[in-house]
Amino acid sequence: MTLAPRFRIHTRATARDTTERGRVSSPLELLFDLTFVAAIAQIAAQLAKGIVEGDAGSKIVPFMMVFFAIWWAWMNFTWFASSYDTDDVPYRILTMVQMVGVLVLAAGVPAAFNENDFTAIVVGYFIMRLGLVAQWVRVAVEVQQSRATALRYAVAITVIQVLWLIRLALPVESTVVTFVILAILELSAPIWAERSGDTFWHPHHIAERYGLFTIILLGESVLASTTGLQRALEINGLSGSLITISISGVVLLFALWWLYYLEPAGDGLEARRTRSFLWGYGHYFVFGSLAALGGGLEVAVEAAGHHLEVSNVTVGYAVAIPVGVFLICLWAVHAPLVLQLVISPAVILPAAAVILLLPLAAQALTLAGVIAGIALVCVLVIAATIVGKLRRARQVGSASA
Repeated sequence: MTLAPRFRIHTRATARDTTERGRVSSPLELLFDLTFVAAIAQIAAQLAKGIVEGDAGSKIVPFMMVFFAIWWAWMNFTWFASSYDTDDVPYRILTMVQMVGVLVLAAGVPAAFNENDFTAIVVGYFIMRLGLVAQWVRVAVEVQQSRATALRYAVAITVIQVLWLIRLALPVESTVVTFVILAILELSAPIWAERSGDTFWHPHHIAERYGLFTIILLGESVLASTTGLQRALEINGLSGSLITISISGVVLLFALWWLYYLEPAGDGLEARRTRSFLWGYGHYFVFGSLAALGGGLEVAVEAAGHHLEVSNVTVGYAVAIPVGVFLICLWAVHAPLVLQLVISPAVILPAAAVILLLPLAAQALTLAGVIAGIALVCVLVIAATIVGKLRRARQVGSASA
């Protein structure tokens, strides 16, 4: 009988084995992911509110800015944990600090959307980054071969975080410009830090972590749809269009989950580690589209139950745009990574185009028809991909025979 390793108060940090077999997400990583549920639910609800009020345009910019903070904090922790997860007391406490920061950020979402007040967002982000800086300092002290890289990370994050705090004192008119500048600095920091030496992330562990976050985002869409369904039932009760949109929403979410897991990202990351930045950074749009889909589905379900001031075309695009962006970006992030794409661009790109055109036919198809059509197109992409895989397998079998 093999005994489980004994938990220790402190374990000297070491770089994880990049070829470790059976590497999976730890219970602490799963708990960490759950703290993001509240923040994602908040931004999806604010986007849905903007769509209902006919003011979606003014919500897109704060949505993208707040989601950047959520995504970037999650991503930084994920790649760090893949390289240096010691799972001792200091590591767990510093992870908890970052979780507290996520909750503070989530509490500040309404003020950021409605009052352009990003104070709580920046404070929550500061707490998260403070915990991560401490983690990198620990690596610099305890992991000799990673010292230069860890120090670069710690310095870069600290300097940029000070700039975020200074940004709070600047005029509101500079909000977008300063955000873009600081976001570019954030994205540049890991590229600069890794020049002094690669970190020891595990490709299949990273692929699993991204897949799990995808599931959390899809789960938020389920929650948002349920919220819209409750409001619709309270006002007008059950109807044919409400049933159609609800079922189509479930089919759509299932199809997007299926599509995401069709591409072997773990194998691609293992074969082409140098392209990990393209894959990792590109997921901002993959994840962001899924977060936005939650707001769109909430409005679509609610619109099926009672009249909204916005047109069916607008509501249709609230679902179609996130799905179209997801499909395009799913192809784009895997194209430079996977040796042979499972989902052909000849299938997924025309499918995205059809989805983006469907809302224009809302008057003829009705909103329920548009949502059902979007779900159907995604199902057809899966079917075409499976048929293509079977055909290629037969060809390989025939060639080998």
